[in-house]
Amino acid sequence: MSYEATETRPSLFLVILVGGLIAAGILLYWAGKRFVDEPVPSPEPAVDVPTETVEPAPAPVAPDRSRPMPPALDQTAPETADEILENLGIGITAADPELLVKQIGRNLEAGKVRAAANMIGRQAISDEQLKRLHELAAEARLTLRREQPFSEIGELEINRRVRWALNLEDDYASRIYFDLQRDRRGWGVERVALPPPFDGEPPRAILVDALGITDAFLQATLTQNFEDAKSFVNEGLVSDAKIAGLCIVFEEGGYELRARRPLRALFNREETAAFMARVRTPDGAREAEFGVNVQRDGPGEPWRVTEINLDNLLADYAERVAGGDVYYTPLVRNPKGGDTLILYFGFDEDELSPRTVRQLEIVSLLLQTDSDKQLTISGHTDAIGSDAYNNGLSRRRAETVRRFLVSSGVNPEQITVKAVGERQPRRPNTTDTGEDNPRGRRVNRRTEIYLDF
Repeated sequence: MSYEATETRPSLFLVILVGGLIAAGILLYWAGKRFVDEPVPSPEPAVDVPTETVEPAPAPVAPDRSRPMPPALDQTAPETADEILENLGIGITAADPELLVKQIGRNLEAGKVRAAANMIGRQAISDEQLKRLHELAAEARLTLRREQPFSEIGELEINRRVRWALNLEDDYASRIYFDLQRDRRGWGVERVALPPPFDGEPPRAILVDALGITDAFLQATLTQNFEDAKSFVNEGLVSDAKIAGLCIVFEEGGYELRARRPLRALFNREETAAFMARVRTPDGAREAEFGVNVQRDGPGEPWRVTEINLDNLLADYAERVAGGDVYYTPLVRNPKGGDTLILYFGFDEDELSPRTVRQLEIVSLLLQTDSDKQLTISGHTDAIGSDAYNNGLSRRRAETVRRFLVSSGVNPEQITVKAVGERQPRRPNTTDTGEDNPRGRRVNRRTEIYLDF
């Protein structure tokens, strides 16, 4: 009797175990089938900001693919800028200002105006600016440039305030600016500047403070836009020749502004400021810098470039372009005052090289901005050859330059030509021991363009 009882317990247990396994298998089958058939939501892009400063995002919800998606760009944003402002916080901070600007740019490019506004904060953006962002998003004008979507403009205050920009594909609405300020929490947005509504003519500068005018001036010279560059300077303190010389150096030297801290604030006061402009070659192998000073007459008055110190830039240019010959430069001081542009010629040559043609194209644009401008072209030679031959050669060189300018549209009555021969060398034609000085003769074979205005 006891034997039969003990044999019955294992049989009952086995039946229960097998039944449980079958039930579990059925449940797993239906759960797996539901998981396969259920649409999976696309993951949200990673947010490049410190996690401690961002509120946790809600869990993603699978879209209902049976209904068409609405066409709105920013589907979660309130309809009006006032509603967005009403719910905005103080914005977020990041340890790296570039990181913050990049994420704002990505949100704007995706049409997520509210998300971008939440990162900017209520203290830095107005309802008018939010409306403008909605307009630009609706017009698909917030697409970032592929090659350089973000750029640092420079410092407003040393190590404390900095300006960045979103570079847009749209030719008119080319940039959105962000002034960032650092406090104990990190970098946050202090101010936003948007391109104004289109009225037929793009503005020469969106921001007209000291840093904005300095950057606009450099962008104009880097792109050989002499007329725009001149509009940013005090004409009584910065000569047209110096602007043209800077354009030539940038073009021939292949310089571009550095990606990080291209403009460093030496000081930035109420009516005067100074910046160190930092440039490099496209391959990043060489860097150079030069100083730019700006001033204004008082609050509310326009800022103007008042001084450009090109010494360090010209030294780097001479070493790269002229093989270390510091006198082989496109810009020198004229003994009579002002700046003189110089074009160089080969030995016994009076024809323009591709290099001098590029330089003269810049000078031609400069002269055509004002038909009252006058210039004097003087031809020079080295000391090899007779006086009569060198006088003739120097005149032919000056006449070659004059003909090019006239053919480019310059009024011939604006130009005076002089033949100087070998009488005014810039460097000695011979060494102290009487030997030939090839480098000295090289810089003496030239034509000088003195802009007499």
